[in-house]
Amino acid sequence: MNRLLRRAGAVLALLAAGLAVAGPRELAVPGGVAFVRLGEADPALADLVPPPRAWFGERPLLVTRRGNAWFALVGLPLHITPGQHAIRLRPAAPGASGTTLRFAVADKRYPEQRLVIKDARKVTPGAADMVRIEREQELIGRIKLHWRDASAVDLDFRLPAGGPLSSRFGLRRVFNGQARNPHAGLDLAVAADTPVVAAAAGVVANTGDYFFNGRTVFVDHGQGLITMYCHLQDIDVRAGQPVASGQALGRSGMSGRATGPHLHWSVILNGNMVDPELFIAAPGP
Repeated sequence: MNRLLRRAGAVLALLAAGLAVAGPRELAVPGGVAFVRLGEADPALADLVPPPRAWFGERPLLVTRRGNAWFALVGLPLHITPGQHAIRLRPAAPGASGTTLRFAVADKRYPEQRLVIKDARKVTPGAADMVRIEREQELIGRIKLHWRDASAVDLDFRLPAGGPLSSRFGLRRVFNGQARNPHAGLDLAVAADTPVVAAAAGVVANTGDYFFNGRTVFVDHGQGLITMYCHLQDIDVRAGQPVASGQALGRSGMSGRATGPHLHWSVILNGNMVDPELFIAAPGP
């Protein structure tokens, strides 16, 4: 009897903890995160029954338990069309078609930001630069789609540097009068040589010095969740290195295409850049 009571108490504790689980806030808009409920999650069977698996298109999704249910977290690209969309659950048996679950994406309009870049090459690169840029974009594209199975993903994010938030996610950017891709991250206005730390626990997926991003670190948190830290002055980690939440990755600077020292921080979920402010507990004003 005492063993049963202890087991019941442990289950209740897990359920109570699940109600206050850390993680992103839901905002099903272009550049946001949709939560799709997959089914019940029995804490008593957590070690015996694997979680469900789900896909958005051909990309696998991060699945996590919230309270007594499983949810898929769907990173929504900035170019997604508002309206009804669907994810696909793993088939229950070989040859089965699986289950389709639908969710709605609302519209969102992002403001415009105009910037002046002194180095004209960073706005209109030459032919030699374009060869480098295309090579780097291919590499970054592979990193964004990287998948590492992880039974537990650290969703308790922190800001990677101490400083006010400046350029926000989704801004439609115009450099020297020329329209460019939207701002796919969050800028923190910090001075050069400011420590930059991992937003959550993970493994360093890649480091490098890129034409636009400058010195950059990618941290893989598991299940298609990746963070990117750009324009660094120095990098203090190497690819394949495990990092804890808050562990130093390097120091801020203005390498790459930057108007001044700052940290550009991006969050990538199932291959899509999403709003980092959804992942932090206390977003700025």
